[in-house]
Amino acid sequence: MSTSQPSTSPPVPLWRVAAASCAGTTIEFYDFFIYGTAAALVFPKVFFPALGSTAGTVASFATFAVAFIARPVGAIVFGHFGDRIGRKRTLISTLLLMGIATVLIGLLPGAATIGVAAPITLVVLRFAQGFAVGGEWAGATLLTAEYAPMHRRGFYGVFPQIGPAIAFALSSGTFLATGLIMGDTDEAFLSYGWRIPFLFSIVLVLVGLYVRVSIEETPAFRAAQTRAETNPRRVPFLEAMRAQPREVLLSAGALAMLFAFFYMGTAYLTSYGTNPKGAGLSRPVVLGMGIGAAVLFGIVTMIAGTVSDRFGRRNVIRVSCVAGILWALVLFPLLDTGSAAAFAIGLSGTLVIFAIAYGPAGSYLPELFTARHRYTGAGLGYNLAGVLGGAIPPLVAPGLAASFGSIAIGVMLSLIALLSLVSVSMLAETRNRALEHEQQPQHEEPEPTTA
Repeated sequence: MSTSQPSTSPPVPLWRVAAASCAGTTIEFYDFFIYGTAAALVFPKVFFPALGSTAGTVASFATFAVAFIARPVGAIVFGHFGDRIGRKRTLISTLLLMGIATVLIGLLPGAATIGVAAPITLVVLRFAQGFAVGGEWAGATLLTAEYAPMHRRGFYGVFPQIGPAIAFALSSGTFLATGLIMGDTDEAFLSYGWRIPFLFSIVLVLVGLYVRVSIEETPAFRAAQTRAETNPRRVPFLEAMRAQPREVLLSAGALAMLFAFFYMGTAYLTSYGTNPKGAGLSRPVVLGMGIGAAVLFGIVTMIAGTVSDRFGRRNVIRVSCVAGILWALVLFPLLDTGSAAAFAIGLSGTLVIFAIAYGPAGSYLPELFTARHRYTGAGLGYNLAGVLGGAIPPLVAPGLAASFGSIAIGVMLSLIALLSLVSVSMLAETRNRALEHEQQPQHEEPEPTTA
């Protein structure tokens, strides 16, 4: 790794940067995922009991989708400060906001206690979660991308990307342990047991703050400061949309499939697996399978990000999109067989396809944008993809399944994968693209900047 700016600070070990980015995304996505698990298993009964099973589930997932609407807003706001005052301080803010919102959800009384105020407050706190995550991902990936050497940026870029895998395993594990201790149908679980994973997040937040405070600002941002590019009057959002609107919009389309497959796998399939009209499996079985699938998709994420240093970010994401188009059409016929083995294969296959695209995404989006508005541009593209792929599919899936059968959900996912394939094919390859603080290696030709 080379930097062009003078610095009086000692070099920061890359392992510490990798640990800080991984710890942060693990904590923030743990908080995000326990909400998805609770939305599938608990919230219809606790916050929407008057709506009945189907309508309560739809309402619960509607509050889940609120966070995806908040994410682009968070990307703009935190991206503004991340591009103006630095990556490190902004990431500390996102971590604190997420932790506070999550603990407050764990303390929130249900509808039986405070009536309609309960779901309204839940929506507000869910918005705060999405707002924080909107600023988290771009900052965490920039932390590694702007420190890592160009020829290994794909490898180091996977460390913030494996945070969600660890978080999903932790989320499923805490709900599984709580449910087993209190009993699968015990009233205590619905009364207060589900709150334990939310309250536990405060411990993880303290760990994350300790790790992140020890990291220095990134070389690319320090170089931008040296060039006086942090003018307090500039607006990174306007710069990004004026200078690179194509990259913002196409990156959103390219990653829409990634979100659709992941949140359908982690949230909707959790609900589908435990629903008597779906797979009809017990809650401990579904959560246990979630832990196994999380381990598998974490491994695949690391492999995919690493091989993108050799074969290119765009090519690896294309493989995921093609696989997703085909897999989506066979997923629900497989799940409808009702066997535990079929559910395990369906869940694992969905998350593996997601992981193939997710691995290189951690280096691909930072490489697409310049340092002046990289935090904003990468975060905005990523979180707009969350709206397309993360908010809409879980929300409309129950209605599609009720009206046309579960195969309709597969068709929807297949079309989203097709959108992502077209979008990523229109973007440039960035594997050999140097960031501003680096020099292009003399022995390699730059990759073309057009698709």
